[in-house]
Amino acid sequence: MVSEEQVYPSACGIRSGSNLSMRGKGISLTRPGTRHLTLVAALLSMLGPFSIDAYLPSFPDIEIEFAISRSLLSQSLGIYLLAFAFSTLIWGPLADRFGRRLVIVVSMLIYTLGSIGCALADGFQTFLFWRVVQGLAASGGFIAGRAMIRDAHDAESARRAMSQVMLLFALAPALAPILGGWLHDNFGWRSVFWFLTFYGSLLTLMGVFIQETLVDKNRRSIHPGAVMQIYLRAAWHPQFPALVLSVSLAFAGLFHYIAAAPAVIYELLGLGANDFGWLFIPIVAGLIVGASISSMLAHRWPAQRTISVGFIVMILAAGINLLASNFTAVSVFSVIGPLVLYVVGLALIMPAITVLALDCLPHHRGTAASMQGFLQMMSNAGVASLVVPMLHARWSNFVSAQLFFLLLAALLWLRLRRQLK
Repeated sequence: MVSEEQVYPSACGIRSGSNLSMRGKGISLTRPGTRHLTLVAALLSMLGPFSIDAYLPSFPDIEIEFAISRSLLSQSLGIYLLAFAFSTLIWGPLADRFGRRLVIVVSMLIYTLGSIGCALADGFQTFLFWRVVQGLAASGGFIAGRAMIRDAHDAESARRAMSQVMLLFALAPALAPILGGWLHDNFGWRSVFWFLTFYGSLLTLMGVFIQETLVDKNRRSIHPGAVMQIYLRAAWHPQFPALVLSVSLAFAGLFHYIAAAPAVIYELLGLGANDFGWLFIPIVAGLIVGASISSMLAHRWPAQRTISVGFIVMILAAGINLLASNFTAVSVFSVIGPLVLYVVGLALIMPAITVLALDCLPHHRGTAASMQGFLQMMSNAGVASLVVPMLHARWSNFVSAQLFFLLLAALLWLRLRRQLK
């Protein structure tokens, strides 16, 4: 059987320069009339941070109302991420068979229902159930949005579009806890989930009117055997798993700070419910700077160079973080400052690695996006459920976890770099 990599040798960025030469001859590989899809994809990607971060300021009140501990409530984050991860394996093949638009509309309708359930929950078990529903549905828009961007652009333009998605996505982690804190203070914690209900409804409406990017000839079978064959091909691909794991581990070096935000804000820094911006706004600033640089470099540097520079920046940031934790006192500047530089490097690598991974399976981008989402969200779920409870709001533990995740990610990329030359 001839593999996709033999038919499409540019997969995984092996010959990405060929698109540049075609552009130089005046050939555009970006479909006309689809550039507005970047905005839709960005709004869909923002749903995750809103679902995770918006209710963090409400943790103390939710704990009191449901009579549960902080560690138990933290499982509502982990179970959301697990549901998100496993459902990506379903939404991707559906997006490759029925199209991106239908998946967006159906998944956002279900997400809206889950948000209503969370807002009306009368006990913790009910609340957990509807968080699972939210997670199962939120991944649909995430997967379809990624595939939609790659459908509509050539490799370099897709990197640029992914960077622009990240610029808008970067607003969500800053806005979510601030908006959540304001809603909590003025209307109670349930108002956060009524806001998510409104946001899900808005995305459903937008999905109805977007242009379908999956052409009929590229629609794929959803027979379980055919789907399993593609997943096995992705799992045994020489680059795909390592690409996804490298970016997942690098992101974990930041995500454990986000998942443990209540501990960072309340216990480590001694701040209050309205001070979550001290953590999230600098992180967003780093994302915006890194995504802007990544967008500018998309047509100037090959993906491999951009990714390597991003890892160098993250290693420098982790070194500064280690020095700060050993030789300075705990403060907003000393704890959060190194994270900003780390996030700049992270934002440099994420768009490039995402496109390289999608191009490993050029005829099954929805399925490829599913595998990406599954591995990334399983990593996040593991961090939220297993790593965060072990940090105990100790600065040195946060730094050690970041160094561990980054070291694994960098080693994977070094191995990949040799293969992609």
